[in-house]
Amino acid sequence: MADIRSKPFYLDEEAAAWVEDALASMTDEEKIGQLFINLFFNLKPGSGYDIIKKYHIGGARYINASAEQVLEFTKSAQQASRIPLLIAANCETGGNGACKDGTYLATAAQVEATRSDEVAYNQGLVSGREAAAIGANWIFGPISDILVNWRNTVVNTRSYGADPDEVIRYSSAFIKGMRQSNIASCTKHFPGDGVEERDQHLVTAVNNLSSPKWHETFGKVYKSLIDQGLMSIMAGHIMLPNIQRELVPGIKDEKIMPATIAPELLNGLLRKQLGFNGVIVSDASHMVGLSAAMNRKDCLPRMVAAGCDMILFFNDPEEDFQFVMDGYRQGVITEVRLHDAVRRILGLKAALGLHKYKQEEQPAANIHDLSVVGCADHLKMADDAADLAITLVKDTHDLLPIRPETHKRIKLHYLFGEVGNLTGSNGNSLQIIIEELESAGFDVTLADTSKNRYKKGRIAEYSKQWDAAMVFADVSGYAMENNYRIRWNNGSPAETPWFVSELPTIFISLNYTTHLHDVPMMRTYINSYGNTRSIIRQTIQKIMGDSSFKGRYNDLVFCDKWDTHL
Repeated sequence: MADIRSKPFYLDEEAAAWVEDALASMTDEEKIGQLFINLFFNLKPGSGYDIIKKYHIGGARYINASAEQVLEFTKSAQQASRIPLLIAANCETGGNGACKDGTYLATAAQVEATRSDEVAYNQGLVSGREAAAIGANWIFGPISDILVNWRNTVVNTRSYGADPDEVIRYSSAFIKGMRQSNIASCTKHFPGDGVEERDQHLVTAVNNLSSPKWHETFGKVYKSLIDQGLMSIMAGHIMLPNIQRELVPGIKDEKIMPATIAPELLNGLLRKQLGFNGVIVSDASHMVGLSAAMNRKDCLPRMVAAGCDMILFFNDPEEDFQFVMDGYRQGVITEVRLHDAVRRILGLKAALGLHKYKQEEQPAANIHDLSVVGCADHLKMADDAADLAITLVKDTHDLLPIRPETHKRIKLHYLFGEVGNLTGSNGNSLQIIIEELESAGFDVTLADTSKNRYKKGRIAEYSKQWDAAMVFADVSGYAMENNYRIRWNNGSPAETPWFVSELPTIFISLNYTTHLHDVPMMRTYINSYGNTRSIIRQTIQKIMGDSSFKGRYNDLVFCDKWDTHL
């Protein structure tokens, strides 16, 4: 049962009394509603009133828009709700997770490359400041997964690395920075992503570590953050079979479920063994990782019964609400469990001080004005993070530096991932790359094989036309495929890297860190960790020798292959 007076809530008499009074005043419908977090697509003020008022939701997420648009939405949403809302922003890399004009600070992989607590702190600080400015009070971050398997696409750039002590170090710094803005923390994705190479958006994932190994790694991370006062944890649609067999002796394989519907993991492992007293929120409930495990009618009430206090996202509000209400009326969710979940939710709201404000005065957590969004101080932090992070993984043929004075004519190859997905590529970085190369003094010709996919031309003439080749890969996105690999444009023989023995060639990854698996022939390889103008500009400066490479890689970049070192 929740203890709202102790860690991580620490409620005083007044706040605890508000929680109990609010709980006592609720109808069954209002209690069930508190369990849901709705995803809002239309941010026009008033557009979500029907869902807020009819289903009494406990929390909100939204599709990113401008800071002004999000602030207007959060104000109107709070004013429409009798009980203050938890409004979550998906800030993992900075304020850009809170609004479109927010500051990109750094990915977790970029933080790892800097080996800097300050960059991790700034990552959380900027996320908290800019999220609070637009009315959010809860951040789904930091990501505290461990990148065990280099093939994992979900947390390749979203994890602080393979060392649990480093993950603890940077996650802790992120939370310290974020908490400067009275924002609730939420690490993810318990019981831990990064072991599996498949994507829980597309399949029920498996963390197959042994019990001792899990406790030495993921368990160590969660226990440390819990002891520090972590306020909430997001449960993933990830099975932990070796520990589940330990906790439920004799359990059949077909009965092993993802954590979101596995009471032995949420109550047995997370609550009892690790001592977590905060709020457990599920990962997005529409993922195949959950829907493949159990039909939705049974799954939603079972999530709550298993220990999830909040369900992330409706599929259909009316249907999902009724599924959970039916589960409560049929005894799948006991009254004790329902009250426990709602008490934790209200406790988190009171810990943020939301109970102190009248309905018309919301959003209560807006402690910064909009001028902090994308401000000069935050952009300077981002510039500094880029300088410390950009990593020269190898230059085995000593090609660098490459400068306009020595290699003026550049043949540019540009690779990108799928376009159109929420997390996918958009191709916008290409123009920035061309502009920054030309500004530095290079003559740039973009490789275009769309008219003739097969003709390379005379090799001797090719090497006379160009002084060097640069391949920029902006391959991004997840939730689309279970692996993410380089696709050469048009499937074109003329586009593939046949030219590496003819011209000095540099490969620059603007996102995934493990492309050497597909391009071991590249003798000069750089991980830049982002596609902002600042990162691209600073990468070019380092290629030219005007600035030193300061970032450090971990050995996963070599993808367990010997030839990637050559």
